[in-house]
Amino acid sequence: MFILLNRYVRPLEDVDRVLPEHLRFQDEMYARGVFIVSGRLVPRTGGVTLANAASRAELEALLRDDPFQREGIAECEIVEFTPTRHSEAFAAAMGL
Repeated sequence: MFILLNRYVRPLEDVDRVLPEHLRFQDEMYARGVFIVSGRLVPRTGGVTLANAASRAELEALLRDDPFQREGIAECEIVEFTPTRHSEAFAAAMGL
């Protein structure tokens, strides 16, 4: 499992210009079961995504299609971890 920490490196005007395409990319990742939850940082300096992919290499390949990455809008830190505990609500949502 992975935490994606995106930090904007361009002005919010650039973020907003690419945002509709980025949201379509996210929709595709949700439909494929890769993204679990995502949202904006507060204050609005980037975003966080919880993702599930077979490997870091697979995830990195998928993220190359993210308009935020392609257009140099955000830098993405990928944190890989092995979940060892979770709430019942999370297990139910993940079908565990």
